[in-house]
Amino acid sequence: MSTTAETSHTDRVSIRQATLADADAIFGLLEQLGSSFRPDRSSFDEAFGDVVREEDDRILYVADRGGVVVGYALTIVVRPLYTNGLSAELQELVVDENARGVGIGSQLVTMVEAECRLRGARQLTVASSRGAAFYERLDYRSTADFLKKVLSS
Repeated sequence: MSTTAETSHTDRVSIRQATLADADAIFGLLEQLGSSFRPDRSSFDEAFGDVVREEDDRILYVADRGGVVVGYALTIVVRPLYTNGLSAELQELVVDENARGVGIGSQLVTMVEAECRLRGARQLTVASSRGAAFYERLDYRSTADFLKKVLSS
């Protein structure tokens, strides 16, 4: 699935599935995520290869502007016991800090939602420590607390 949309008068953004060739660009974006974990390239490479090759329970889209990856969204699709069907969780959404504010994140989320619907997911959830207002603009609502325990250092 791919879509193209204009983000300004001169920029066109295409949302497409990630490929192995996108690894360097996505790792660079991951470094902008600002999470409590510092990205490790060898660990990233192993995980990235798995994500790109195994499409049944993972969705990885990139936002491509003129051949440059300026954002990505990683979603996991699972079948928990309580949803009576598939459930998806948007795990990571990153837009390059120099490309924010023009709708690229919204385009990525829209594509993820469409793919989740195609797969028959009953819900799409997201945990966010800083982006609640962004997701609320896209009709997401807070329904639970998100708690975390670090198991290793």
